[in-house]
Amino acid sequence: MSVTRCGTRLSRAFLSSMALLLGIASVAAPEAQANDQIKRGEYLARIMDCGGCHNTGAFTPQPNLETPLAGSEIGFEVPGLGVFFPPNLTPDHETGLGNWSKEEIIAAVTTGARPDGRELAPAMPWRSYSALNTKDAAALVAYLKSLTPVSHKVPGPFGPDEKKTAPYFTVAGPQ
Repeated sequence: MSVTRCGTRLSRAFLSSMALLLGIASVAAPEAQANDQIKRGEYLARIMDCGGCHNTGAFTPQPNLETPLAGSEIGFEVPGLGVFFPPNLTPDHETGLGNWSKEEIIAAVTTGARPDGRELAPAMPWRSYSALNTKDAAALVAYLKSLTPVSHKVPGPFGPDEKKTAPYFTVAGPQ
């Protein structure tokens, strides 16, 4: 009889422990999944070379890696179209993507369309990024939204006949 009670107590203790662990796991699982999604997004941002243009000082010998994806103060001139500067991709509400929804960011990256109706600069390789699957696009957005907001307004854009106030590269067409 005492063995049965002991066995019952062990079973209840075991079940209580398992319920507690499962409860903790169910609370921790969404956080772990979110962290995995952010890490996946960071990986994608690296292989997509977002920092190659969107980091402050990206086109200099010493890019600022302390404020990743805060935008560049050096732009690209596309003859006949104007000068475009890689914008701030941090979640800053004034100068970055802080007011953009997940869907708006995904649309910009995969279709080249900004929420305000303008097209992204011609240098942005959105046609290549249009192949992102839904899960990867969501991971990229999760990463961008996880960045520390950086208040950094980039210059421009400038139309072809406007005075340029910041340095830029000129993209020359084939001769």
